[in-house]
Amino acid sequence: MKRAVLGLLVALGLGLAQKTLVFGANGEPVSLESGNITDGISIYVQRQIYDTLVDFKPGSTELTAGLATSWFSSPDGKSWTFRLRQGVRFHDGTELTAEAVKFNVERWWDPKNPTRIDAAARYEIWPELFGGFKGDPGSILKEVQVVDRYTVRFVLSQPFPAFPAAIAAGYFGIASPTAIQKDGARYGSPTGSAVGTGPFRLVEWRPGEQVVLEKNPNYWKKGFPKVDRVVFRVIRDPAARLAALKAGTIDFTTDIPPANLRDLEADRNLDPVFRPSFNVGYLALNPSHKPFSDPRVRQAIAMAINKKAIVQAFWGKLGVTDGHFTPPSMKAFQSPKVTDYEFNPQKAKALLAEAGYPNGFEMDLWYMPVSRPYFPTPKEIAEAMAADLSAIGIRVKLQTKDWASYLNDRKQAPGFQAYMLGWTGDYGDPQNFYDPHFACPITDLFDASGKTLCVKELGDLLTKAATSANAEERKRLYQQADELTHSLALRIPIVHSQPLLAKRKNITGWTPSPLGSESFETIEKR
Repeated sequence: MKRAVLGLLVALGLGLAQKTLVFGANGEPVSLESGNITDGISIYVQRQIYDTLVDFKPGSTELTAGLATSWFSSPDGKSWTFRLRQGVRFHDGTELTAEAVKFNVERWWDPKNPTRIDAAARYEIWPELFGGFKGDPGSILKEVQVVDRYTVRFVLSQPFPAFPAAIAAGYFGIASPTAIQKDGARYGSPTGSAVGTGPFRLVEWRPGEQVVLEKNPNYWKKGFPKVDRVVFRVIRDPAARLAALKAGTIDFTTDIPPANLRDLEADRNLDPVFRPSFNVGYLALNPSHKPFSDPRVRQAIAMAINKKAIVQAFWGKLGVTDGHFTPPSMKAFQSPKVTDYEFNPQKAKALLAEAGYPNGFEMDLWYMPVSRPYFPTPKEIAEAMAADLSAIGIRVKLQTKDWASYLNDRKQAPGFQAYMLGWTGDYGDPQNFYDPHFACPITDLFDASGKTLCVKELGDLLTKAATSANAEERKRLYQQADELTHSLALRIPIVHSQPLLAKRKNITGWTPSPLGSESFETIEKR
């Protein structure tokens, strides 16, 4: 009898407490408008609201079906055709069609698109991954074609073997055209909507506090998601996040400092969780500021920083430093000629003197205001680098600002003098690490005239590598790029980390992605 009553209550959805996941977020989203963000927290929240055309298998960079059930390229590699899943609806009830996909992609790609309602929107990730906006000489995309109601084709200017993987990146969730046109400039903001086809739909965004999502009852993946609500609670300080996890006020979180691994292992209520390593944390040196226009100065800084000691102190066994910009999983594309920068303060001082700075100089070093997988404690790591640089006469002033401004202002000429940032791969190809950081133009580094930087030799290498269908040639070209980026020292790779995450023991079904964000649809709370 009791089982029958319980079954009736389950069927009616009555008498049972809703299951809510509370995620401890290291910051809040910059925007919930897909295609118009680059930061990890925005992607994480958007990953719950939107689906992409192509997805990745849990815990890997291997492609699998998303909103598209299949895709194929033309014989010349210059077009990609995607067949869409039928019967999928956005949270507002409108249908996913090829026209909706075209609407989204053209907004990201075309600066003159009339649906770009917010004049301040930058959509900067599109040119970083696809060579430029519509009309730019380097733009890979030429046209988006609606073949039929559920088939869309992308016509390219050149072969792009990695196109399905690139369009699968978490930035490019497909949003409801109806919702975008209805909200205008408010879309994706705390006062507007964010409407996708994903497992959860937006309920509330209280700036500085939390984002609340609820289960999409019409999700196209039957049986998912497994919980009723997800709350992204903003807790910027890593120690405060860990304290909240121990107290049970949050259920799971990311970006735990590696030094806390033993704390997690010792707590019977908690589990450490490890994200597969697929990132780089780097120090960028901007040639538009005179000391760094000389490569000898940049190389001196690379030699003055005791990277191995810093990695040991802040990451322990969860980090490696090896001189390569790409992570160890891409070893096939790394040159055997590249070894880590030698830690040699005496040689570094000699290089400074040779460049005309025998007594060193003053510099600003900008550090991130939020913890990220590659830099879990940015200020402390910046202080360690500053201490090393002081030994060769470089006097460092530490600087920071709020996260949205930090991301934006580094791209405004002449840019930051030196700053910390990093990258978690969007898909499993070296192009995704090199092109956003070194392809011409380099959007956050500038030359002496204030123009965005272009190193032509490197840019040409990367263009050839991106378009080659020959696997051995691509490998050779990326190895050459590895050697050149190492000698230029424009971005000094500090660490490839295995990010430390944590959860309470009653949380199951969480499979972290090497790409830095994953759907919460499979997570259960016992």
